[in-house]
Amino acid sequence: MAFVVVGGSLAGVNAAIALREQGYPGELIVIGQEQEPPYERPPLSKGYLLGDAERSSVFVQTSSWYQENAVDLRLGQEAVAVDAAAHTVTLASGEQIGYAKLLLATGSEPRRLPVPGADQPHVRYLRSLADSEALREQLRMGAHVAVIGAGWIGLEVAAAARHHGANVSIVETDALPLRRVLGDEVAGVFRDLHQAHDVTFHFGRSVQSIGADAVILDDGTSVPADVVVVGIGVAPRTALASAAGLAVDNGVLVSSSLRTSDPDIYACGDIASWEHPLIGQRIRVEHWENARQSGQFAARAMLGEAGVYDWLPYFFSDQYDLGMEYSGYAGPGEADRVVFRGDAAAREFIAFWLKENRVLAGMNVNVWDVHDDIRALATAGHSGRSVDPGKLADAQVPLGELLAS
Repeated sequence: MAFVVVGGSLAGVNAAIALREQGYPGELIVIGQEQEPPYERPPLSKGYLLGDAERSSVFVQTSSWYQENAVDLRLGQEAVAVDAAAHTVTLASGEQIGYAKLLLATGSEPRRLPVPGADQPHVRYLRSLADSEALREQLRMGAHVAVIGAGWIGLEVAAAARHHGANVSIVETDALPLRRVLGDEVAGVFRDLHQAHDVTFHFGRSVQSIGADAVILDDGTSVPADVVVVGIGVAPRTALASAAGLAVDNGVLVSSSLRTSDPDIYACGDIASWEHPLIGQRIRVEHWENARQSGQFAARAMLGEAGVYDWLPYFFSDQYDLGMEYSGYAGPGEADRVVFRGDAAAREFIAFWLKENRVLAGMNVNVWDVHDDIRALATAGHSGRSVDPGKLADAQVPLGELLAS
């Protein structure tokens, strides 16, 4: 029987690529609910939304790759049931597909805003290629754009909207953008960045309702809005796994080898909640690099290769003239201090999140060619090794030397 991947996502297609690269010779089926071939999602809120990237550049592989590598790509088809005992996947069409090994890569979906008026056509979410294309048509000179949520997607959409000449307001329930992820000190950098580009923030506010041309906040403020972009997070798409009887809790529960509670079913990408051997707890990561890495690892695990998935989270963002990369993992409130190296006011620095002088994570902002060193420091930190915070802050001390001392 075949190896079957449910989810025409970045994680799913990377698993298919890895299976062929690792020499798997058997039947390989990838089931994708969208009509589009698997594509990269970061450009949807970055280069493609800005208009800097061609449409063809977002696709992971050319259409001919699937034929050349004997990958049976089923587009526009939804998997509606998995029978773990019978080893079958049932499609919405009624077709049943047998599998020897199954990989779930169903991704996530945007959380919906539960307020009156949220079902109007000018209220948009950004998850798919079609979403990005529709939104780009509305980000025009002089338009009023209200962004609900100051997370990564919200901030990137705001930057794209300003690039296109739109007027932008951001509504955020917290006191700073990205505060839960970055903490007050670093979150302030992103607030200042957007305010310097004439973005208006409404902090500590929630949406009461949405009208035809305005968003009404809980304090009665009316925010002009020709288009409303909701970015209040995503939820893992676990219904299929749950109905199949797999263990689910804020994602599909998998081992450190990405195997679910069924020995012949694996999960990767946004939906996988795995036991991280370095971090020492279950984590679920919704970023691009995790989709790539976990898809590739899951493929090797399906082929019987032993190992643990110990990849440390990585993500990146581009907003205006700010580019950043983040490596490591520091849960909300876990770090006891943040150490800066460089000039935060000039937005050219590295920030390190520390706990008891162990580096949990690092973020380089407009400082390049340091990612490998930051990852090494975070890996060492999660393994229990501490560093000298004074040397960490001293730009004259090479990062690569900190672990040698």
